[in-house]
Amino acid sequence: MKTTIFFNNKNHEIDLSLPRDISIPLRATNDNPKAWYVDAPKIAPVETDHWIGKVSEGGSVNFNDIHFNPHGHGTHTECLGHITKEAHSINKALNRYFFFAELITVAPEKDGDDYVISRKQLQYLLGQKKREAVIIRTMPNFSDKLNRQYSNTNPPYLMEEAAAFIKDRNIQHLLIDLPSVDKEKDDGKLLAHRAFWDMGGQMRHNATITELIYVPNDIIDGTYFLNIQVAPFENDAAPSRPVLYEIIK
Repeated sequence: MKTTIFFNNKNHEIDLSLPRDISIPLRATNDNPKAWYVDAPKIAPVETDHWIGKVSEGGSVNFNDIHFNPHGHGTHTECLGHITKEAHSINKALNRYFFFAELITVAPEKDGDDYVISRKQLQYLLGQKKREAVIIRTMPNFSDKLNRQYSNTNPPYLMEEAAAFIKDRNIQHLLIDLPSVDKEKDDGKLLAHRAFWDMGGQMRHNATITELIYVPNDIIDGTYFLNIQVAPFENDAAPSRPVLYEIIK
């Protein structure tokens, strides 16, 4: 099913029947990706003295409780409420769901004991392109990102200057295949988060960060029509499913 969209003063076609989901599904197993020192998610049937919510064990329906952490267990989208004293909800911050996005692939650079994404790298890869969203795929890009255990591994992260560059380019939505845009252990500074949301200036209430995505290698770098689907939780973050559509012409 093809549809026409207007972008860069031209009409373009996308095929809605060919979505590319770049989220990681939540699984109640130990090979579900984990970060921030949390245990595996739990999905278990409700049980009472006389009933169980599991058809295979005699229940009339499957009726599960789900225990998970959106930041630690898979693809999630967060708003500035992640780092503010005041409560801000992703359900209110994200009020549009389709965007023109640029997918770029970055090999983080060694910086002491860390691997980082710099402003210079983003400037080179984005050039003068004006996009509403940027999707960052890091190298190496193996499928073990679907079940990687990130706690205490010091994953790569964005330098503060790189996050400020994204903000300065008025890119509203940042998506990345890492557990955080910031260093795992940074004494709570959260420099990239703060720079992206412009916490020292005009706070960007409708800007979002999506972390722990996975972009397969057969999706080439370039411009895509992006749909960010977010579960309607009144919370700073919620599980999400970003979906890419190729722009045909």
